[in-house]
Amino acid sequence: MNRLMVALLLLVAGCSAGARPPVPVARSAAPSPGISVISPSPTATQAVCNGTSLILSEGFPELRGTAQDAELWGLLFAPGPPLASREEIKIVWRMTGEGPLRVRATLPDGTPARLAWGPEQHDGSNWHRPGEEWGTGFVFPKRGCWKIELSRTRGSGYVWLSVK
Repeated sequence: MNRLMVALLLLVAGCSAGARPPVPVARSAAPSPGISVISPSPTATQAVCNGTSLILSEGFPELRGTAQDAELWGLLFAPGPPLASREEIKIVWRMTGEGPLRVRATLPDGTPARLAWGPEQHDGSNWHRPGEEWGTGFVFPKRGCWKIELSRTRGSGYVWLSVK
């Protein structure tokens, strides 16, 4: 093991001793020209409404979905959650499985979100999660805990998002 790796391990071990308050994570609402979106190591993980895992890092927030016969990830191009209601929110999805992607978002009372655009399949990306990639734009008309359901011919899943 080289010296740099040993030093890094000692630094991480020293930082994990004792309880410390979480460090705020800087996030931007939209990528700057020339900036790449990748899947960096998480700096914090928290649960959003109904247990969906939100992974915060130095890039965009990621969601880990619950899925059957698939793996599901979402990348939020927004500084949330909670997300802003009545504003278009871009979410990029990666999902394993087979077939075209179908997506919808509803509140528990049945209120639907408006799919402003998508799903649009992406041919190339440097966001490293399993599966094929699609982009969507949603407008959530009111606050609440929204369930976004995604399905393919083989594979389905969902995430929950908090909207203010």
